[in-house]
Amino acid sequence: MEEQFAGLLKRLLFEPDVLAWVKEALRQSHADEKREHDEAIGLLQAEYTRLQNRIDAMYLDKLDGRIGAAFFDNKAAEWRAEQDRIHRMIQQHQSANQGYLEEGVQLLELANRAHDLFQKQPPSEKRRLLNFVLSNCTWKGGELSAEFRQPFDLLAFRTMVHQRKKAARSTSGGQKEIWLLSQDSNLEPFG
Repeated sequence: MEEQFAGLLKRLLFEPDVLAWVKEALRQSHADEKREHDEAIGLLQAEYTRLQNRIDAMYLDKLDGRIGAAFFDNKAAEWRAEQDRIHRMIQQHQSANQGYLEEGVQLLELANRAHDLFQKQPPSEKRRLLNFVLSNCTWKGGELSAEFRQPFDLLAFRTMVHQRKKAARSTSGGQKEIWLLSQDSNLEPFG
């Protein structure tokens, strides 16, 4: 059974050039994601500053006697609460921005090393790795049936498609194709 699990994990192996290409695509995607987060942060910071300018102007109106202390206190509390909400949203964008690329690269590297890790680890660590990568594992009639968890399912499928295309090119002498993360016309199951 251990050999069958190892065989499943082999389906996650990338060729070095494919792994480099996928990492570069992830980095480019991260640049787009970062740009979106930076734009959102800029808009939130502008709103935060607008509220602070209102509070400052209203304070001057209070000092000049144009508005009462109670009105100032109520409005300032309302706008400061809104500033706190905006500050939390800025922090969420900043933390999401930092983890996106790192987690994606780590998942790719784990997928690519899963087979080797499985071979070298003690049984308890093998179980943890399998639980992380696979789901719905059953053993029936001497056959292992398992499904890959996301995103490993996509990686296993694309690796299988890439290997089939590579085999077809080597037998037909075709040109090298770019390995794209888009739906292939071959929708054969891979479970």
